[in-house]
Amino acid sequence: MGEGGHGARSVGMCCALPNQALPALPRSGTWNHLFTTLLSWFWLPQPCSLPGGMEALEEREEVEETAEDAISMNISDSLDDLREVVEEASATSGEPDFDWSSIDTSHLPSSYKTNSQQEKELLQLADHFFQQYTHLCPERKPLFIHPLNECGVQKFVSTTVRPTLLPFPDLYYWSGCASFVCDYLIMEPLKCPITPPSSLYSPTTILKYQRGNCFDFSVLLCSLLIGAGYDAYCVHGYATLEMCSLDQTQELCPLLRKPPEVPEEEDPNKYIIKYPLEPQSKFELQQKAKEEEETEPVQEEEKEEEEKEEEVVTEVGMPKRDPLHGLRVHAWVLVLPGKRKVPETFFINPFTGNHHSTRDECFLGIESIWNHRNYWVNMQDCSKGCKDLSFDLSDSICWEIMFSESHEPSQSPTESPKKDTDDTPEKGEIDMSFEMPLSWVTRIRVSCREYENPFSRGKKVILYDKAKLEKWAAYANGDGLVERLTVYADSERTEELEVKEWFKHREDLLYMREVNKQTQLITDHFRPGHPLLLKAHSYTSLEPETGHTVEFYHTARVDGLWKRFENATEMTEYFIGREDFLHMRHIEFGEREKEMENAGITADANPRPIVQIKEYFHRNPEKPADEDIEERVFMVIDDVIQLTYHLELHDTIASKVVFCRVIGREKREDEIFLSRENTVKYEPWSSEKHKNMLHLYDLLWELRAEQKELKHHVRDAEAEMLNILMVREDEEANIKLSVSMYSTAKRGQQQEATELEEEQKSSQSSLKDESQHMGGEAESVAHHTATNSTV
Repeated sequence: MGEGGHGARSVGMCCALPNQALPALPRSGTWNHLFTTLLSWFWLPQPCSLPGGMEALEEREEVEETAEDAISMNISDSLDDLREVVEEASATSGEPDFDWSSIDTSHLPSSYKTNSQQEKELLQLADHFFQQYTHLCPERKPLFIHPLNECGVQKFVSTTVRPTLLPFPDLYYWSGCASFVCDYLIMEPLKCPITPPSSLYSPTTILKYQRGNCFDFSVLLCSLLIGAGYDAYCVHGYATLEMCSLDQTQELCPLLRKPPEVPEEEDPNKYIIKYPLEPQSKFELQQKAKEEEETEPVQEEEKEEEEKEEEVVTEVGMPKRDPLHGLRVHAWVLVLPGKRKVPETFFINPFTGNHHSTRDECFLGIESIWNHRNYWVNMQDCSKGCKDLSFDLSDSICWEIMFSESHEPSQSPTESPKKDTDDTPEKGEIDMSFEMPLSWVTRIRVSCREYENPFSRGKKVILYDKAKLEKWAAYANGDGLVERLTVYADSERTEELEVKEWFKHREDLLYMREVNKQTQLITDHFRPGHPLLLKAHSYTSLEPETGHTVEFYHTARVDGLWKRFENATEMTEYFIGREDFLHMRHIEFGEREKEMENAGITADANPRPIVQIKEYFHRNPEKPADEDIEERVFMVIDDVIQLTYHLELHDTIASKVVFCRVIGREKREDEIFLSRENTVKYEPWSSEKHKNMLHLYDLLWELRAEQKELKHHVRDAEAEMLNILMVREDEEANIKLSVSMYSTAKRGQQQEATELEEEQKSSQSSLKDESQHMGGEAESVAHHTATNSTV
């Protein structure tokens, strides 16, 4: 490759596609020409006869005839199969839902219907380049250079690209542009899967009718990316059946892909204790070896059966081999590094909006690329796909450029032109540089309403492997639902495992909900700013004491609470960043009085009895370990308080203090009875003040006061959980969507809706007042008649 001039360099380049014995098919022509070409591809040379006797010659002729018959049968079978595949593909795409011939082109400007003088010169140069290309590379496929536009006029592909920056923040990034194009347009397959289209419409027409093929998608996406400052190019090449037909049923949903795991750093300590191995009996090892030898043939048979079953399962699960593999035409977008801080080259599939590596096996080859300034032909070998391709467009060996570009630095207007005889071109030299004319396409415009409602069919459904993704426009659903992902247990998508929903513009700031279909556990996620400072809420029912886990934005709370779990028997709270180093509190509840429950008294009037309160503290470095409490237990019913202190580095047993209730003595709130009988201490490293009874007396007074405060805190926590459940129930019953102050249309609709609600409420209240007034009059008449009758 690269030897023997331009023509020799191009032999067997891009037409040598992977996993395919057939060379490139011609783009246009009759079916007879197509299949005569296929026949020439399949034809094999006849076996030649060796000199010898007449009998040997006759025998060899018979062998030749049988071989020729077999070859002709194989060729006819292959041609029939290929004809059926192409006809099926053309039939599926030959009857599109939309008739492009019926579109109205009368309102289009003159640039759509005619060519300027510069465009005519451009087409002549393109034809000259195409003639040279077909002469030097006769085995290559025809280039996609100047298709017809919607008005039936030939336009060069580079002038169809219209760089535009739309006034939306998300469209300043490649991900936003790609997602908008794949959501806004409806995919239409190519009429013939092995040839590029004969026409290429303008991006404005494609946006108007919201549909197009892969070339239309790529030109629109490339226009937006170049307008946003990316070094983007449209690509004409070859891809797999799944990518060309937008079949993602064998792929994992991008929302389910886990981020790459960061490898853990190995322990730099090389001095590791090596423990001795357990002793084993040689006799037992010999007996095990004999048993394994006896059971080996049975295990081998079982393994073979399992392998056969696995092969059958994989054959059923894997898709069938595509007979047109390597011949299917596709178009996508190439983004080169350099601009917008792009670190490396990557592809964008316009149908899905996903980015791919240039080494992705779904991309099988490249014929040419172009942008709004030039056109390049790939002269590299694509037999291994695109993973070995070089994307240095300045390399003339790898890429054949159509119009030469001047790499000389532009002269500043303040500098005077230098009069040098060496810089002036000679009379025999010809300036091959050509300035590309401006795009004939008018400015791409997308209104705010079109951007907010990209789905022409109301919603978009994407099927993945064991998953289904549904998308809606904002404000399309009353609850603000914009996206739903359903995960299934099987490939047929019959048994649901998990459902994830995403919301927008909700006043309760709910943005995601996860539902586990097996456990019926629901988890709601909230954005910052909720009145109750909610971050997440997990529940199976909004009824109280049924198992709720609530997470808070702890930085906005005074107490540093970030998580609370509550059910009928216990409550656990977790804290972060407290000054007293408290990080967890656990409360155990007893059963309510049954008489009160049978009487129908509410939970507020009949609270659960508190059995035990446990608190756990982190280490406070400012205190000595035997004075820094690690665990504090209040056994409320048994009237026992237990303290456990932290350990020093050299300690093995923690110091403890236990205050017990004196047996046989009545408990009084304002009285503390302390003796050596009801105090248990184990303080091996404690100071002298811990052995003083006065210090223990003061400590017990403090613990009694803190126990009362903890009881009040527990009741406040119960009331807060009830309030959270009431607010969440009300928010779900009356869902409201917020509207931006800059969206005048949406605010007008919202104002009209509120006015209608107020009118309905006022009419209902007036009806109630009238009914009450009529009832009062009827009561007064009845009372008057009754008094008259008594009189």
